[in-house]
Amino acid sequence: MLLNNSAIKILVLDDEPFMLKLLARMLTNLGITSVRTCDNGRAALMLVDSPECRPDLILLDINMPQMDGVEFVRHLVEHDYAGAVILVSGEDERVVQSVEKLVRAHKIKVLGRLSKPVSPERLAAVLERWRAPLPGAVSSTRISYSADQLRAAMVRGELLNYYQPKVTLASGEVVGVETLVRWRHPKDGMVSPDQFIGIAERHGLIDQLTEVVLTGALAQARAWRDAGLSLRVAVNLSMDNLVALSFLDYVVDLTSKAGVPPQELVLEVTESRLMLDQRVPLEILTRLHLKRFRLSIDDFGTGNSSLAQLRDIPFDELKIDQSFVHGAWGNERQRAMFDASLGLAKQLKMESVAEGVEDRADWNFVSQRGCDLAQGYFIAEPMPAEDLPAWLADWEERRAQLAPHK
Repeated sequence: MLLNNSAIKILVLDDEPFMLKLLARMLTNLGITSVRTCDNGRAALMLVDSPECRPDLILLDINMPQMDGVEFVRHLVEHDYAGAVILVSGEDERVVQSVEKLVRAHKIKVLGRLSKPVSPERLAAVLERWRAPLPGAVSSTRISYSADQLRAAMVRGELLNYYQPKVTLASGEVVGVETLVRWRHPKDGMVSPDQFIGIAERHGLIDQLTEVVLTGALAQARAWRDAGLSLRVAVNLSMDNLVALSFLDYVVDLTSKAGVPPQELVLEVTESRLMLDQRVPLEILTRLHLKRFRLSIDDFGTGNSSLAQLRDIPFDELKIDQSFVHGAWGNERQRAMFDASLGLAKQLKMESVAEGVEDRADWNFVSQRGCDLAQGYFIAEPMPAEDLPAWLADWEERRAQLAPHK
């Protein structure tokens, strides 16, 4: 089987000469025309720094002498590596899973994991997930920005909303979108939210940022509604938005002026930090629920006191974090965590959403498990609002292929 992405530049890093030759031959047989091999991390980093040889994808052995795979990943961050990684190892599954989590924490994309001995079929399946960066893709380069730069960007209108569809697993029907903010920087290109959300929270700009995102999302929701397209639009909230009771009135007033029914706005909450005083956030969220806004607990299982939140706050939706979804079909520990999260959602009569559905295997797994909704790159990448109609037409053609077999 020849791959569509034959022009991808691949670097294989392994300390075993036989494994280097074997993987290089497999890649060549798959139609990959640019394959380089290294038996040590220092030599590999020289290739990463070379404009001509800089790889799009690295097949990385975890356990190597001198510089092991974990240390190599840390150096990749220092060298501003913007490509992806496939982990190749004969180590225990728990070790590989820990390394994968670390790589993702460094904001490096993990395409998949391969156990030794590597089979050509499994290698081909993982490589099929690779996508060339789109012209408007979010920059992976880590650049530090100041609060003044972010403030000026909001004034100049450089922040814009992208939307990622959410679909039902039973029928493939598109029921909503999640709003994901981007910074269209005049020099650095598209900047991801994890590079400026923290700045907004630390410097008291989060309410201003949320206003930009929420105002744009509600205007877009109204435009879709006027065009006959009924979609629930989700917007992420920071816990810092929930420290003043006036935030409740602000959301109610803004939604009313936009002409959007409250039940069509989903407010996603992630508790990334412990709340020192839960009274005000609890009042705001409970009253929003009473006013028929939908509440979603985001990234479930990764924040603080998630079970306590489920007990205390009337959430309508539980989003199972992507770290428990992608690849769970082949990972016993992930599968157990996914099932536990899904079971909680069902028992509490909450709608369940699987995040991070990145391939057909993920889709089949969460569908067979009885999850309600799915979201992820297998369905669609985040996109500008104007791209949604074309995607919807394409998705209608795919729905029939994804319907469960009776």
